[in-house]
Amino acid sequence: MSTPQQRLDERYGRTPDAERRTRAAMIVAGVVFAIVFTAWVVWGGLSGTNAELETRELGYANITDNSIDVRWEVSVAPGTAVSCAVQALNESFGIVGWKVVDLPPSSERTRVLVESLRTAERPVTGLPYRCWLP
Repeated sequence: MSTPQQRLDERYGRTPDAERRTRAAMIVAGVVFAIVFTAWVVWGGLSGTNAELETRELGYANITDNSIDVRWEVSVAPGTAVSCAVQALNESFGIVGWKVVDLPPSSERTRVLVESLRTAERPVTGLPYRCWLP
């Protein structure tokens, strides 16, 4: 004859078999998580390529009502051509000037460049937007 507690345990699935199934499911889920996490770390961290192209904003000068000189630095492997977009922004951070600059291959890894941009209104800053390998 079963006690009231045993009947309640059976009714709500608190049996020794259910506990074993739950424990086994948790162990399998933990192992699957560990495998997926390890694969992600290896894929993202170890097999990723190092940065081949880097840009850095150096400043701006000669601001007039319709132009600005933008100064920036590009680092890329020697002998590699690069294209860069340079932009000028107004006081509301709206784009008021934009230019795509194609840089020929160079023997230097890092080059400092100055580009003059014509603008639609008075700019307050200028910077390289993005560079890419053509």
